[in-house]
Amino acid sequence: MGDSPPTVLYVEDNAENRLLVRRILQAEGYHVLEAANAFEGLRLALDEHPDLILVDINMPEVDGLSLTSRLRTDPQLAHTPVVAITANVMRGDRERTLAAGCDGYIQKPVDVDFLPRQIARFLHRQP
Repeated sequence: MGDSPPTVLYVEDNAENRLLVRRILQAEGYHVLEAANAFEGLRLALDEHPDLILVDINMPEVDGLSLTSRLRTDPQLAHTPVVAITANVMRGDRERTLAAGCDGYIQKPVDVDFLPRQIARFLHRQP
C-alpha cells in the first residue's frame, strides 16, 4: 500500500447508499471508487486493482454474489478482500454470502461509527 491511502471499490446500485459510504470512508482517508452495477464494478476492479471491494448483494441484472464469483476467477483479484454489504439478514444469508466467496458481511443499514473499523479489519487480512 505504501504511502497512498487504501483504495476501496463500492459496487452498489443505490446512489444514496454510495454517497453515505463514500463520505464515511473518505473522512477516514480512503480513496473510494464507485460502480452502479456489477458490470461497471468488474471493469473498475480489473482496471484499478482496489485494496478492498464492497459489494451490494441485491442488484438488478447481475447480483453481488455472481460478481464475487467472477472476481474470484481473476488471478489478480483472487486474493482481494470482497465484503458484502446487504440488507439480507435472514437465517442462512451470511453463510450463503461467505460460501459465494465473500470474505465478510456487513449489514445494512450501515453503522456510520462501526463501518471504518470493519473496513480496517478486512484490509489487514490481506497477505
